[in-house]
Amino acid sequence: MPAATPGTPSLLRAMNDRAALELLLTHGPLSRTRIGHLTGLSKPTASQLLARLEAVGLVVATGTDGGRPGPSAQLYAINPRAAYVGGLDVTPERVLAAVADLTGTVVATHEVPYTEGAEALDQVTEALGGAVKAAGLTRTDLRRVVIGTPGAFDPQTGRLRYASHLPGWHSPTLLEELAAALPMPVEYENDVNLAAVAEQRLGAARGHEDFVLLWNEEGLGAALVLGGRLHRGWTGGAGEVGFLPVPGRPLVRQVTRANSGGYQELAGVEGLPRLAAELGVEPPEVPATGQAPGAPHGPEVAAAVSLLARAAAAPEGAHLRFLQSYATALATGLASVVAVLDPEIVVLSGAAINAGGEPLRALLEAELAELAPSRPRLVPGEVRERPVLHGALESALAATRDEVFDTSG
Repeated sequence: MPAATPGTPSLLRAMNDRAALELLLTHGPLSRTRIGHLTGLSKPTASQLLARLEAVGLVVATGTDGGRPGPSAQLYAINPRAAYVGGLDVTPERVLAAVADLTGTVVATHEVPYTEGAEALDQVTEALGGAVKAAGLTRTDLRRVVIGTPGAFDPQTGRLRYASHLPGWHSPTLLEELAAALPMPVEYENDVNLAAVAEQRLGAARGHEDFVLLWNEEGLGAALVLGGRLHRGWTGGAGEVGFLPVPGRPLVRQVTRANSGGYQELAGVEGLPRLAAELGVEPPEVPATGQAPGAPHGPEVAAAVSLLARAAAAPEGAHLRFLQSYATALATGLASVVAVLDPEIVVLSGAAINAGGEPLRALLEAELAELAPSRPRLVPGEVRERPVLHGALESALAATRDEVFDTSG
């Protein structure tokens, strides 16, 4: 079949199909009358469109509008079973996998805790296999999988960079091995970038073309969205702000070997217990080593979350001084990012920053106003539950919908 050209009936039909499918994604079940109104199509044309999409399995009839009888009251919705995607969130503690249907509904998850000496290939296949099985599917049912990891895979060498704390993930042949083991296209993305994708599509950054997401969990990181698109950099390292040299800390040389930089040492979670002790804040009640199986974070993050949550709950005295000192530390590095990029908003995300709540956000915004020439709004992230995983699924869904919603062929 020759490719469609501008203005041909097949191209116009495909454009109308795509518009209707996007409306069904946004609004949920709609009648043919409502679809006609929203698209500007006549009722007969809308009826033909829905019949065509129903025939190819992209929409299904789901009942009637208000229980009224008759064909004009019939409601249609996206067929959730038309395609499935997978997403994985990889941390030094575990690999978490999920499967979502075409509407974005998560239908199953499966978690594999990290064990000493575990191979990345085995972790991925076990986690994804468990999620697929729980969904009642097979791996061949997935159209695409997106894997989120700390750091980034260098597009020139295929090696994982900026994440020496992720054991088992640094083989130069890992991407080839995963491609051979999995039957669907597999994409890889930095975990903080995926948190930004989740906020852009589902959360606080909807409608914003230029924003920065500042993340603090196991490491400090940032995602940079410019003109609505992620900026990854030449080697995938854009946003690795933990390596920034900052006032208040000695220069860290050979940062890739140390896996740390000045900003990470100044404002990373590992320094919060020391800062709290200096300011007279009682230490948190968390295990000194190790975490219970299935715990979402390691002991350093758990300690930081406990300290910040208690301080935010009673922001006065030593607690207020602790929050103020931490806000100053965060603002010291964030000021450089803001001075270079001048974003519209900064989304605050990650377990440590989330735990500080509104008291930390307000103090950080005030500090940033003193240190940076521009004054972006600082907004809390809205995707609090598994943001990296949701970003992986949203990334996989965006590409998959482009494929399955294209009816021009």
